[in-house]
Amino acid sequence: MSAERFAALQREMRACRLCLEAGHYIEPEAVTQGALRARVMTIGQAPGVTEVEGKRPFNASSGTRLFEWLGQAGIEEDWFRKKQYMTSVTKCYPGKQTSGSGDRVPSRAEQALCRPYLDEEIALVDPELIIPIGGLAINLFFDKKLRLDQIIGTEKQVAGRWIVPLPHPSGASRWHQIEENKVLIERAIGLIRGHVERMGLVKAH
Repeated sequence: MSAERFAALQREMRACRLCLEAGHYIEPEAVTQGALRARVMTIGQAPGVTEVEGKRPFNASSGTRLFEWLGQAGIEEDWFRKKQYMTSVTKCYPGKQTSGSGDRVPSRAEQALCRPYLDEEIALVDPELIIPIGGLAINLFFDKKLRLDQIIGTEKQVAGRWIVPLPHPSGASRWHQIEENKVLIERAIGLIRGHVERMGLVKAH
């Protein structure tokens, strides 16, 4: 039944037009990737235009950087995309900012409309480790009052799942390029590696 519901959920997300019906500008359709019962799940902010074109999360240069980090934790990209699960806070491309510089951050209303999908993804996939990537995803699990440098390099358990956050790997972000922040990212990578080793996923594929 879970496999049937998982497949149905994927179809529902791709067909969803709730944001458009509510008057929010987006470019549907949903972009997710991976397997049911994955043991590791990544949650990003929202797909960009290259993700929509490639029909997979983190399809651009930010994905290259993300998988460089995950590679240091012993995770291979092709294996991860096939066997684990990748999603985002909102599933569709939100379009460009009104200024034209960069992608628009999904509004709270859009996040609320999409949240039931994310909750069901987590329930169905049932991962042991969740890696929220970037502030929007991190704020789902950590106190919004905390700065990124107080969060990256730490971990916590939520409902029995380990949460290890990473900053957004976008080339437009300067945060991950600052030397002292690189130390925090290395610490986070070490935590991720510890979990995938514990689960027997490193070098087991």
